[in-house]
Order: sequence, then C-alpha cells, then structure tokens
Amino acid sequence: METATWSVGALHDAVNDVLAHVFGDVVWVEGEIVDLTRSAAGHVYFRLVEPDDPDSGTPRSPAARPSLAVTLFDSQRQQVNRFLQAQGDPIRMTDGLRIRIGGRLGTYAARSSLQLLMDRIDPAFTLGLLGADRARLIAALTREGLLRANAEVHLPSVALRVGLVTSVGSAAHADALHELESSGIGFHVQVFDARTQGADAPGSITRAIRAAVAHGVEVVLLVRGGGATTDLIAFDDEAVARAIATSDVAVITGIGHETDRSVADEVAHTAQKTPTAAAQLLVRTVRDAERRILDRWAAARAGTHGGLDRAEVRLDRIRERTGARAVARLDRSTLELDHRVRRVHAGARRRIERADARTELIAVSTAALDPALAMRRGWSITRGTDGSLVRSVDELSTNQELITTLADGTVTSSVVGITPAAGDPTVRAVGADPGGEPHG
Repeated sequence: METATWSVGALHDAVNDVLAHVFGDVVWVEGEIVDLTRSAAGHVYFRLVEPDDPDSGTPRSPAARPSLAVTLFDSQRQQVNRFLQAQGDPIRMTDGLRIRIGGRLGTYAARSSLQLLMDRIDPAFTLGLLGADRARLIAALTREGLLRANAEVHLPSVALRVGLVTSVGSAAHADALHELESSGIGFHVQVFDARTQGADAPGSITRAIRAAVAHGVEVVLLVRGGGATTDLIAFDDEAVARAIATSDVAVITGIGHETDRSVADEVAHTAQKTPTAAAQLLVRTVRDAERRILDRWAAARAGTHGGLDRAEVRLDRIRERTGARAVARLDRSTLELDHRVRRVHAGARRRIERADARTELIAVSTAALDPALAMRRGWSITRGTDGSLVRSVDELSTNQELITTLADGTVTSSVVGITPAAGDPTVRAVGADPGGEPHG
C-alpha cells in the first residue's frame, strides 16, 4: 500500500479537521497572558503560557513555559468587550493576567503554529484567582504583623511636605494636585512618577514610594484613576504591599475603584475611593488642626478677657476705695493746713507788731540823740581845724583856732585862755558872745 503524501496546506486542513472533531467548536484554556499586542485594525494577539509554580523554587521565564498563540479578531473583540461591559467591565486583558478563555483551536499555516481563535472569556475565573491571591497575601501580612503596621505610623496633623506617587500627566495626578493647590494651604508637593498599570507597575510603584520616604516627606499620597479590576492588580502586588507596610511615613491611597479594596488599601494608613478624596482627606486633616488651634486660642483669649474683666472690677473697687481715702485724707490735710496758715498769720502779725514797736522805740531814741535837736536847744559842736572833735579843755592850747558848729551855722574862733571846770573863767574865746549862751 502506497503511503499518502500531503501537501502542507492539505496537512494543515486535515489537522484542523481533527482538532475540530476532537475539541469541537469551543475549547476552554486557562493561562497567563504574555506579549499582548494590538494592531491598527483592532485585532489582539498574545501568547497564553502555563503559569509558573511559585513553590517550585526555580522561577521560569515565559519563554521556557508551554505556550499557545491566541488571536482575537476585531469582530470577536467587540463581542467580548460587550460581554465584559454587561458584567460591569471587571477585567481588562494585560500582560501577567491569568485568564480562562474559549475559542476554536486550529493551526496558523503561515507560521506552522497551533493557535486559539478566541471568542469568549470567563471573568469569574480571573476574579476568583485574583481574590484568592489577595486573600493569601493579606493572610501572610497579618501573620507577620504588617497588615496594620502603616496605620500605626503617626500622621502629622499639619503634614505639609507631601510625596505624590502617581503616573505623571494622568487624570489622577491632575486631580490630586489641583485639590492640594486650590486649598490655599501651603503644601510643598514632590511628585514621584510611577507606572500604575502593566507588568512593570509593581516595581515602579515600589521604587517611587521608597524614593518619597527617602526625600523626607511627611505623608505619601498613592493615587491612580479608575479602571477595570484587572487594571489595578499592581496594587495587589506583594512588593507594593510590603513597601507600604514597612514605610516610616503614613501612606494614604486614592485608587479609583468603588467596589473592591486592593491590598494596598488594606495595608495603607488610610484608604480613600479616589485621588481627589485622598487629597481632600489631607486638606481636612490640616484644616481640623487649624480649627483646634483657633478654638484653643479663642478659649485662651476668652479666659484672658475674663481675667482682665475681673481685674478691672477689682481695680475699680480699689480705685474707689483709694479715691475715698485720698479725699478724706485731703480734707484732713486741708483743715490742718488752714489751721497752720492761721497760726502762721497770727504769729506773723504779732512779730510784725513787735517789730513795729521796736522800730518806733528805736526811732524815738534815735531822734532823741540827733545832734541837730540838741543844737536847736543851744548846744554846739567844736572841732579843731583838722576836723577833730574837741571833748576836753585838755585838748586845747592858747592861740589854737577852733570851728564851732551851731544850729544855724559855724563860727571860727581863737583860744585866748583856758580855764578848767573848777575855776572861774579868766579868758574867753575871741568872737564869743559875752551875753549869749555858753559854748558846749
């Protein structure tokens, strides 16, 4: 019997017939997506590889694992997307994601490869795996005491140095930054760029968190916009979770999903639903601290004013008592001063009267001793030519000239004789009036 010879195309057709006979129109396959690409025509191509066994101890690269080429033509892609949207758009195919997909198994003759023409997907499978992985990681972190470690890190009530970890240029970046800048608070924001989706996202996020802490920020905001659950698997990654849990700085997450909480949310100090909400939480924290300070200041001010009011009342009372005592003392002093003034006036009058009496007595005595009065009564004053006063005859000599002052003039005479007081006069002064009053 002659052995049949197949053409390449016929052989591929025969293989496809066998595959259709054995597997039917639909075969379900599970695996991990690698090398996903999208063409300009809307077709999607990727390889589905056997997941690596984490317990094997020897990680294998995707190239070393069994793989199956998958093609999702644009028409089937739209069909799959409509199905996912009806389910709430829970997953989005990306490298590293484990999925369960169905389609027709066949060969791609141009490359001589086996391929799956995908036309359906089981999101529950992926979500279940993600949920199981999340649960295992949370359990491990709990056993190690890391699940709430960051929650116990002190968040300053006035945290102004902010490390914003996000994809620069994204809506999450813009929303968080706008909220902080529009608050009017003097935040100093340092942005640390990180990939938040894709196979390299976990490493990028981890490095950004550690860089922010190393730069001395007071709080880290880790934010990303919304998306499918599978868009956010980087935030369920163990490396990201451990970077948050072991951070010396409080981490606030704002990962845009409304239903599920990522592992990053579980280990963070505080989790918010959106980037805007995360920034608002930080603003509220500072505002609350400001309000507490103002309340304390108001209370201190009220207490101070109350003390001042009481002190003012006491001062008024003291002022009143002091004023009354001062008035009374002033009245007493005024009376005493009046009394003393009267005594001074009386004493002064008496002293003046006595002085006047003494003055009058002195005047009388002085007048009595006035030579002019004596001369008007007949007394005279005799002097020598040198002006010396003649008091005794013993001071005179014969022929001596004398000048005698009378009440109404002077007389010049010459001594012709001297007679002591006990004898009779034998001589007389030339020019003397024999019949007149005697000379003094």
